[in-house]
Amino acid sequence: MNTEHDWITTPVTPALLRGALDVERTAHGLLPHRLTARARRQIPDDQLAMAEAQPSGVRLVFRTRATAIELDTLPTKRAYRGFPTPADGIYDLLVDGRLAAQATVPGGRIRTIDMATQSAELREGPPGTARFTDLPARDKDVEIWLPHTEITELIALRSDAPIEPAQDSGRKVWLHHGSSISHGSNATHPTAIWPALAAAQGGVELVNLGFSGSALLDPFTARAMRDTPADLISVKLGINIVNGDVMRLRAFTPAVHGFLDTLREGHPATPLLVVSAILCPVQEDTPGPLAPDFDGGTVRFKAMGDAAERAAGRLTLNVIRDELARLVEQRAADDPHLHYLDGRDLYGEADYAELPLPDAVHPDAAGHRRIGENFARLVFGAGGPFATTTG
Repeated sequence: MNTEHDWITTPVTPALLRGALDVERTAHGLLPHRLTARARRQIPDDQLAMAEAQPSGVRLVFRTRATAIELDTLPTKRAYRGFPTPADGIYDLLVDGRLAAQATVPGGRIRTIDMATQSAELREGPPGTARFTDLPARDKDVEIWLPHTEITELIALRSDAPIEPAQDSGRKVWLHHGSSISHGSNATHPTAIWPALAAAQGGVELVNLGFSGSALLDPFTARAMRDTPADLISVKLGINIVNGDVMRLRAFTPAVHGFLDTLREGHPATPLLVVSAILCPVQEDTPGPLAPDFDGGTVRFKAMGDAAERAAGRLTLNVIRDELARLVEQRAADDPHLHYLDGRDLYGEADYAELPLPDAVHPDAAGHRRIGENFARLVFGAGGPFATTTG
């Protein structure tokens, strides 16, 4: 640790956290979770257990005059067998809402996943420190956004001036649920995931329940959202249902109704937006499951289903979009606060031509920026379903 400062240690408590639904006390410190303990007890697979513990959208928020801040953490990093270990996750530090510094934490645990078998192996590693220096020497609101794809146990927070919890911003809380794209797949840093970009432009506080591979209409996720305070709610549905080949149309329709019914139990009049999948050519008219295609050291995905089976209820993105639009129109007759957005308005054919999906499924950093900008314009902007006074 740098010794040139007179350090003040501030306990890391839930009061400093935004974007987490729960925290767990571990042997090392505080582990943020994006699902409640009750929901976690019902998780059926390791994929969702890993995804909900990755702190996409979770940040420490406080007020301070400090010019130097250190955060000790124990990260758990994800790697894939046969591929290089990804770069260390990035911590974004914002000063009064603007990105001011970035840091990484080397070391930590590494969870190596075999994509062929979905088995995983965990290798232990040491904690590390994210350091931020040369910050403005004035009172300021500071946010430290945690790496969106690294499970992060928070151990200690130090600064060269006192830290106090930030006051309530007064901004509306936006609760969003979606798939790996909402989680932030292929985004380069945590405030560059499309929901964070849209939230910043819309002037709202984000609670991001984007779970890689796991936007599957799970009832426990709906109950967690039902019980979470929110002023605005969106659910982005379709891609994981198709690429996991987890249900047919007969099961999909009542599952969506049930998910929305559960949300309405806790949020009867909250603006609620149903968003379908962005354009994904490999799954527009071909059912899943989706499989990785290893070619030249890179991974692309391909759909393994037969388009002829759509007549038997096999799901594709176009089938789901049509059904979601029909279902929302039907429900909106009795629910004036329910809205629908076609995901291709966020990223469609023209966007694909300009910014193709590198692995055939997930957008890159520029794609996230495009989706975030379009969402902010269409949803938070004038006339949008979440129109805000600041948007």
